[in-house]
Amino acid sequence: MTMNEESIPEQLRERDQWLCWRSEDRDGKPTKVPINPRTGSFASSTDDTTWSDFDSAFAYSQSGTADGIGFVFTASDPFVGIDLDDCRDPETGHPDPEMKSLVKRLDSYTEVSPSGTGYHVLIEGSLPSGRNRRGQVELYDHARYFTVTGDRVPGLPSKINRRQTELEEIHRECIEQNSSGGENSEMKTERRSSRPTLSDEKLLEKARTASNSEKFERLWNGSTVGYESHSEADMALCCLLAFWTGGNQNQMDRLFRRSGLVRPKWDAVRYGDGTTYGERTLERAVEHTTEYYEAGDKEGATEKSRSRIAPKPVRVSENDREMYYLARKNEILEKQVRNFEETLKEKNQRISKLEKAIEENRQAKKAESPGAEIDQSNATQSNSLWERLRRVVTGKPRR
Repeated sequence: MTMNEESIPEQLRERDQWLCWRSEDRDGKPTKVPINPRTGSFASSTDDTTWSDFDSAFAYSQSGTADGIGFVFTASDPFVGIDLDDCRDPETGHPDPEMKSLVKRLDSYTEVSPSGTGYHVLIEGSLPSGRNRRGQVELYDHARYFTVTGDRVPGLPSKINRRQTELEEIHRECIEQNSSGGENSEMKTERRSSRPTLSDEKLLEKARTASNSEKFERLWNGSTVGYESHSEADMALCCLLAFWTGGNQNQMDRLFRRSGLVRPKWDAVRYGDGTTYGERTLERAVEHTTEYYEAGDKEGATEKSRSRIAPKPVRVSENDREMYYLARKNEILEKQVRNFEETLKEKNQRISKLEKAIEENRQAKKAESPGAEIDQSNATQSNSLWERLRRVVTGKPRR
């Protein structure tokens, strides 16, 4: 892929939040798999040890082993990415009128996506709470990465500008007002207005003393009893975490990784846009959670709020249940295959060790007495002749 690195804003280039990506076919869909520029192994948008500086990522992408580079959003940087999909004709370059208007309103650094069918807009701001995806529009501010090409849209700024007001307007118009469920954005925003300020440890302390503490403890310790699949248990715990964190996906992710439910699948890329299983689970949990814990000024108020509001259970549709069933069945089969492969590998290794030990033992004995085999053979033959002669002389039958 041709890349214009000189067009990429210095605001991004100066940060060590870069990785590479490679297009791979997974489940029949092209997937942008994140790659560690330092090692060539898989990277993760939630593990900063797998990222690098811009120069290293760019150099690796030019080596032919990666298809491009990406910038990872974190809670410590001021950036928000707006991903606009399927809104541009890759042949003519003509954009969808509505998306064109949106890009102009944001008036910040914007580039054409690698596919040529969309735009990536980068701004400075704080992403409003709640869901961040609807239709053609998706907003990122942490635990995700943006593919970066340097293919800047002419006529728009070459730098990343702060656009908080515009971000809130677009979030309200494109995300909240289009949400289903018969609720308007004002009602949802009001419920999310009181964001918790609990530390991880304080949050866990309160969750363990709440009215549904037994359920939390079971899930936290890794139990999937009562759920049709591990994935459904993951969702249940994430919904509880969404309640206690106020929908803070960064804190939810951090806490989930400490739980007994975490497994390698959490960081596995499962979707065509590079989204991991964990990222999508967190997003869905926030979407399902309609009420959040509110930390009062006094402990009494806090306790009252906690007892009055409890996380709502996730309502799973029949289609979702079928999906969970198939996913669980696939997990079981995959686990069985892995177990068989590991058992076979162990047995093969054991056989190899035994064969090696036998050969070493044989060579050692041969080295100790080179003529032993010949002497033994002669002795056996001599004993056999003497035995036959003895039977003839004594007349004793063969035993």
